[in-house]
Amino acid sequence: MGVKVKEHPKGSGEYWLFINHRGKRKSKKIGKDKKFARDMAKKIEAKLTLGDLEMEEFNKKSPSFKTVAEKWLELPHKRCVQTQDAYVSLLEKHIYPAFGKKEIRDIKKKDLSGFFDDLAIKGMSPSTFQNLRSPLSHIFKYAIDKELIEMNPLQGLKLNNKGNIKIRPLEEDEIVILLDKAKQHRGGLFYPHFLTLLRTGMRVGELIGLKWDDIDFEKRTIKIQRTVYNGIVGPTKNRQSRVVDMTPYLTETLKALKLERQKESLKKGRPFSQWIFTFDGRKPMRPLPINYTLDAILKDADLPHMRVHDLRHTYATIRIARGHNIGDVSYQMGHSSIKITFDTYTHWIPSNFKTEVDNLDMHLNASQPHLAKNGDKKT
Repeated sequence: MGVKVKEHPKGSGEYWLFINHRGKRKSKKIGKDKKFARDMAKKIEAKLTLGDLEMEEFNKKSPSFKTVAEKWLELPHKRCVQTQDAYVSLLEKHIYPAFGKKEIRDIKKKDLSGFFDDLAIKGMSPSTFQNLRSPLSHIFKYAIDKELIEMNPLQGLKLNNKGNIKIRPLEEDEIVILLDKAKQHRGGLFYPHFLTLLRTGMRVGELIGLKWDDIDFEKRTIKIQRTVYNGIVGPTKNRQSRVVDMTPYLTETLKALKLERQKESLKKGRPFSQWIFTFDGRKPMRPLPINYTLDAILKDADLPHMRVHDLRHTYATIRIARGHNIGDVSYQMGHSSIKITFDTYTHWIPSNFKTEVDNLDMHLNASQPHLAKNGDKKT
């Protein structure tokens, strides 16, 4: 009995497993990863020894990648609706055409490497690269749990699509211009929307999911505990609520908006709506009017085109560039980890902290004046 790894044919760089068990022989092509082939050999030999695997199993077909993926998607999960929809879209648009019909155990690291290389050549953004990798990794891990494959072919795969996520936030003077134009557009109907986004960094789904009870005007805080996506109310992206701070000006703006809405309800003889951003007074608005309005305002202000989500980036970059605590910025934005904030906004972290570093020597300079005198000399 035994499982051997051999390069076949010699010099080809292709590795095979040659299995001899109870008088039966079987060979299986693994690919060009020698370490992967050795790991596979150890696992197969262990299973044959324990009687957990029979030679006949090597001849059975494994399910297609699409079959396994659809089963995984159907399982109960904690993903938000937006993430689930994004996974389905990415699978249907990019992954199924490449691997959908292929047996999942036949998908190798080289296949995935070639797949991602092709996407890089076509100019796919780094963020989409990572979004594609996430469902793939989950599906392969699920396949391992179901003993459909031995190892995750994504493990150790290095992506060649280098670069940073492209962000085009507004400068502080551009914010003033945008908000000024928002005040003029349709009588300032969308002014509170854009001011709230720019002063809190919340997502647009969180914005339209706000209720008046979420605001504490005395403490100047907003509790973000829900989001609205395609008209459906659900939890936040990471399923956790958070409390964000309001500036004094935003506080007064929303106070005035609430008073205006209360007067409007009395005038029209209808109940006061708990939804802050609503058109009909009964349910939260959709994001599309906000998108269209931003396009119109940017054009009127002669500012570059951007997405509503870039207002969130604007909040983050301005705070970070001002030297604000990045941990607080990360929390206020609802990032699941501070690493996301660091990785996304690295270029905006100030580099002019030499004075702060110099101050570390302050107590030494006081007791040893020669250090202060000679401290700037080059050695």
